[in-house]
Amino acid sequence: MLNRRHLRIKVLQILYAFFQTEDADLRTSEKQLLRSVERMYELYLSFLLTFEEVQGFAQQRIEDRQNKVRATKEDLSPNLRFVNNPIIQHFKLNNDLKRASEELKIDWTGVVENDLMKKLFLKIIESDIYLEYMALESTDFETDKKFVVDLFKSEIANFELLHDYYEDQSIFWLDDIDLMCSMVVKSIKLVTEESDEKDQILRLHKDKADEIDFILELLRKTGKYDEENSKLIDELTQNWELDRIAKMDIILLKMAITELKVLSSIPKKVTLNEYIEISKFYSTPKSQVFINGILDKAIELLEERGELKKTGRGLIN
Repeated sequence: MLNRRHLRIKVLQILYAFFQTEDADLRTSEKQLLRSVERMYELYLSFLLTFEEVQGFAQQRIEDRQNKVRATKEDLSPNLRFVNNPIIQHFKLNNDLKRASEELKIDWTGVVENDLMKKLFLKIIESDIYLEYMALESTDFETDKKFVVDLFKSEIANFELLHDYYEDQSIFWLDDIDLMCSMVVKSIKLVTEESDEKDQILRLHKDKADEIDFILELLRKTGKYDEENSKLIDELTQNWELDRIAKMDIILLKMAITELKVLSSIPKKVTLNEYIEISKFYSTPKSQVFINGILDKAIELLEERGELKKTGRGLIN
């Protein structure tokens, strides 16, 4: 499921494009934001569907070898451990996955997609994880599950050609891969021997209405108070020239200041820590120290002016 940090990152991505575009329209940015969030679920579903695809290639490979004119004993009595893996079979038969993927039109059909899945399959069957699994004398359900988890983490989630494909589909997806992969791993681990095809897959939102309200409020108010926030940042960075500060740092500061002033239920420390953490991955190596220092000053100044009013647990922290 989505977490608040990833939601902030989504807003950051849209705001970066917004502030970089002349005559940018905030309403259009809102639509882009909502679409980019919802498309994350498409990424999750497509990852889950890779299991059925590679299993299909494995099954076809077995059948082709059995139909050879001079089929060997090994061809006629193949190792079926991979194609019969109960976890892979679970996702292949999962009605909830089928319904969601059909509703959002997510599949691996198409020449490019088929070729990509074939290359993934060939990579898998040459991997140590696959070869060691197939060489086991016997397995139980937990061994089968551990294999699928390890296979996904090592071979599927890190398949560079798959990353290239996703990047072509959405400029934001590369930033979403880690979170969606963690959802896939959790989905695998939730499968039990009692699970059936009716078992549901994970939802994207814990509380969709609350999460959508959060990102829209943060986007709208950061845009609305842009001039006001710019003046405050200028005041707090008297020894700096704004045009020499990294653009990403400026946007992160504008978002954080907006969150501090507008989202009264979020504790100050939470806001501070979240934007420092985000800066580690989305800005310069020195950004976290800079942002930490400026936000500390911002909190002090806003409190002096009575512009920072927190409610609930946010009042304490």
